[in-house]
Amino acid sequence: MKDNPSPTVYSATGRQAVEGTETGPTQVFLFVKDIKDPEHPYTLEELGVVKEEDVSVERGDGYDVATVVFAPTVPHCSLAKIIGLSIKAKLESELPRYKCDVRVKDKTHLEWEAINKQLGDKERVAAAMENEEMVRVLEQLTQSFI
Repeated sequence: MKDNPSPTVYSATGRQAVEGTETGPTQVFLFVKDIKDPEHPYTLEELGVVKEEDVSVERGDGYDVATVVFAPTVPHCSLAKIIGLSIKAKLESELPRYKCDVRVKDKTHLEWEAINKQLGDKERVAAAMENEEMVRVLEQLTQSFI
């Protein structure tokens, strides 16, 4: 049974990322908006899981940080970790020189703090990315090779 059998679907922007464009919040959003939801035949943008206003880019000394904060469609979403990993994988493939920070929006999931801790744990994320089945799932969702 699906966690959310009838999600609200929003209209997509239709905009696409443009190569060579300066990397700012809009460009980062365009990289992740078309990631497929693991449960429904919609994108993360269409389900309101990712929104442009929840994306930021900070310039730092030595490295830049791209941050995407997402909100699962329901507070008990069992696939929130996979959604977070798919966003992180897509960002890391598009922005190899950036530190990519992906988090669940505060209090939008029953386990948001634990999921954020896992998504911030480099070793855990690396272990997930070494799992062949997980890589296949992430490649399907992001429509790119990881």
